[in-house]
Amino acid sequence: MTETAQLMASLRPSTSSDRILATVLFTDLVGSTERAAQLGDRAWTDLIERHHALVRRELDRFRGRELDTAGDGFLASFDGPARAIKCGQALAESVRALGLEVRSGIHTGECELAGDRLRGLAVHIGARVAALASPGEVLVSSTVRDLVAGSGISFRDGGLHELKGVPEPWHVYSVAE
Repeated sequence: MTETAQLMASLRPSTSSDRILATVLFTDLVGSTERAAQLGDRAWTDLIERHHALVRRELDRFRGRELDTAGDGFLASFDGPARAIKCGQALAESVRALGLEVRSGIHTGECELAGDRLRGLAVHIGARVAALASPGEVLVSSTVRDLVAGSGISFRDGGLHELKGVPEPWHVYSVAE
């Protein structure tokens, strides 16, 4: 290819988007507003900083990548669902030492890669699954449950749920202790 042809090819808009298969983990602290009001701003800030350090340690341990944090919640990605599940379980256990409860939701799907961020329906599904989780629970989509078959991870049926904004109902599963 000539230099001119290479230049012209590089100027053409790409017809394919940059999509990857990723597992997303959403976490949310349970009762954080009430706890913040009880502790006061300074003590709450100190507790949140300890929480964030703990989450980041567990993400490193399970090869997760922090994508975003908003207040007391995290969005992370993993290259495999079993590591995301193990990280969610470790987080639920370790935040108890801080007197906190966390809920987690996990989904695997194709995501659009936009710089360092992930976007798309798979991310929205992960957030909606997390919103259904109870304190201390790691809730996963049926996709995640299917992908980890044979891993030794056990699940309890969480039922079929309408996920806000998502066209079809989704089956969710709670990770068994």
